[in-house]
Amino acid sequence: MQKLTNKEEEIMHVLWKLEKAFVKDVLAEISTDKPHYNTLSTIIRNLEDKGYVSYNAYGKTHQYFPVISKEAYRKRFMNSAIDNYFNSSYKNVVSFFAKEEKISVDELKEIIKLIENKK
Repeated sequence: MQKLTNKEEEIMHVLWKLEKAFVKDVLAEISTDKPHYNTLSTIIRNLEDKGYVSYNAYGKTHQYFPVISKEAYRKRFMNSAIDNYFNSSYKNVVSFFAKEEKISVDELKEIIKLIENKK
């Protein structure tokens, strides 16, 4: 599965939210940096080529829908980020967020409880 550009990922978030949409529907959901209709159509076709999106044809128009769930993409994205930036170590991930003060002691305790309850 090919990596998505930032714009492609933004469009995927819209499609995950809408579940099925025509290009005009996707365009209506974009609030900042609205691409031209034709540009957006090209981005969505690229997503189709990459295997993230499919469509139902209604004459000359297409209704697009994601074929990859947001959860499946998140799992792939997170695994890739952890491999590439944290040497495949979840401990390094948690340490990073602790050092950056992005996670509290209470949240860490909650994570430990989740881990202990899985055993």
